[in-house]
Amino acid sequence: MTWSAENPLRVGLAGFGTVGRWLAERLAAGAIPAVRLAAISARDLAKAAANSRHLAPPPLVVPVAELPRHADAIVECATGEALPEIAKAALGTGRILIPVSVGALAAHPEILDLAGRHGGLIKLATGALPGLDGIRGAAEGSIRSVKLTSRILPGSLAHERYILDRGFDFATPPAEPVRVFQGTAREAAVAFPRHFNVAAALSLAGVGFDRTEVEVWADAGIEGAVHNIVVDADDIRLDLTSRNRPSPTNPRTSRAVGPSVLAALRSLVSPVQVGS
Repeated sequence: MTWSAENPLRVGLAGFGTVGRWLAERLAAGAIPAVRLAAISARDLAKAAANSRHLAPPPLVVPVAELPRHADAIVECATGEALPEIAKAALGTGRILIPVSVGALAAHPEILDLAGRHGGLIKLATGALPGLDGIRGAAEGSIRSVKLTSRILPGSLAHERYILDRGFDFATPPAEPVRVFQGTAREAAVAFPRHFNVAAALSLAGVGFDRTEVEVWADAGIEGAVHNIVVDADDIRLDLTSRNRPSPTNPRTSRAVGPSVLAALRSLVSPVQVGS
């Protein structure tokens, strides 16, 4: 399929929080001429309708199950808990799915099979992580190890069940960084479903959920999440670091998420593909 301004890619947004509203504004303003915002779904449809009424032209507001009738690509920008339902609607009808809650794929591997069975496509938006093209290239050969070390603001971790169950109290930020997790990417994605989309994306690009090592540190001395990746492979050694900035409207969300999804949509319609 070739999309253009005359025959645009129709996009549906499943979720209308910080990321969904940012994307809606940009798409409605014509950020990508060959992409059109067609429909929105959310847990509260009435609220989504009220919050999108100013967009021109106004998108349809429909239940998740109806999104595939109106959209060629569906962006999940809701929650990890909502991803299975959204993925079933999108991939079960052969649509393109761009999930923001990538970490949920570790707990729901059946989602990965849906695309193959029904002719759909899962496209990961990976703007929050550096060097995934290099890692994917390394995976064509032999990778000995992949390690992700993430530093997260204590306030972003303070109310996570995993943190509370282990007796960490970040009501007062610690004076020094504290290691709160060490394990595999699969374990990290389950322990921190809102934070470890990066671990899931890294695993899928490289050596899988169970061979990717993860450390998590609570660090009050950073502006936003810092992710360091070290890859040791036959063809290349990589040492990569990203320093994310928090969203001005929701400090618990990385500012890079919305632009990353926008870039993923642009790549679907662009005649020039950058990246492997």
